[in-house]
Amino acid sequence: MVVGSVSTADAKWVPWQTDARVVGYVGLAHLTSHFFQLIIAPLFPWLRIEFGYSFAALGFVMSVLFIVSGVSQALAGFVVDRFGPGVTLIGGLCCLAFGALGFALSHHYVSLLLSASIVGLGNGVFHPVDYSLLNQRVSVARIGPAYSVHGITGSLGWALAPVFLVSIAATFGWRTSVLAAAGLPLLVAALLMGNRDLIRRTPSETAATAPTTTNTQFGFLRLPAIWWCFAFFCIVAAAASGVQNFAPTIFTALYGLTVANAALCVTLYMLASATGMLAGGWLLLRGRAVERNITLAFALSIAAAILIGVGVLPATLALGCIAAMGFGSGLAGPSRDMLIRSVTPRGASGRVYGVVYSGLDLGIAVGPVVFGKMLDHGHYAAVFYAIAGCFFVAMLTAWRVASKR
Repeated sequence: MVVGSVSTADAKWVPWQTDARVVGYVGLAHLTSHFFQLIIAPLFPWLRIEFGYSFAALGFVMSVLFIVSGVSQALAGFVVDRFGPGVTLIGGLCCLAFGALGFALSHHYVSLLLSASIVGLGNGVFHPVDYSLLNQRVSVARIGPAYSVHGITGSLGWALAPVFLVSIAATFGWRTSVLAAAGLPLLVAALLMGNRDLIRRTPSETAATAPTTTNTQFGFLRLPAIWWCFAFFCIVAAAASGVQNFAPTIFTALYGLTVANAALCVTLYMLASATGMLAGGWLLLRGRAVERNITLAFALSIAAAILIGVGVLPATLALGCIAAMGFGSGLAGPSRDMLIRSVTPRGASGRVYGVVYSGLDLGIAVGPVVFGKMLDHGHYAAVFYAIAGCFFVAMLTAWRVASKR
């Protein structure tokens, strides 16, 4: 692979239907993971009424979810490389279902934290599993579009969660909405069990993950680029947590939207992010330098975040700005994944993606607490200024990763 660009010279061509099956089922699992990352955040208005907790306290529930997810994600990478993706993925899906059931039965703060921990444990397996399957099973020439589809399904999971949960909660209560969500991972697990050939480790993949003298189990941790990737994910995730958890509250305060209408801004952000993912895959096919793609994408998100924070736009234009933020975030996605792939040692895909993506969990764990404190003190516009700052620092970090390849 040429540094900073995508090459198809080493493409391993297989029938596109084979690649499509792998990408489709991996994407479905990824959608489920992202859906459950927002399993409780859209229901904050109901939880505040029933329990009387502050935004900071509710944000801490999300922090626990992502702290556990980050730790389990780093460990899951080793499990995937050692035992294969199949059993790891099914176990993660079952944890999501049990965690949702725990939320539905919760009557005090400790049970909310325990349920969040179970969901976090399950959520931690997906990125190591997903990228191991994509990197091992999808032909190199199609890996860019595969990353796009993978990112799109994640954005769709984020977009679906508020609509699904809020619409059911508004009619039947928040407990019923969470209980209904528990069926999704069980359905996906059943589908994967019926297509075990896609997630079963092959003999060649087992051999590929055997450590060598240059690729010990922990040798990849000595690479500076891995830790710059970790920092990149942490910063970007912190920014995303502000949108996912508190954008509806901010839009209600700054632009006078109703709770129901404001909740749609997260869905709009995620749908725009999915569109950006498609465009990002096209950029990879054109062989552009991935760090330049990321800079272009985040520049758009920075400008949109600042305009939202200023608060002088009509509500319609502000919603357009949050869509632009989502598009920029999605546009960077495939280039981001290719950047990580370019610094990943052979046979260490699960471990590298597990450690790197645990930065995402750390960012989402810290973000809600920081942004929740800002909201508790009435600093609504400042949240979007901080989000813009996160995107700017992440942009600089991507160039640092590129310099370390």
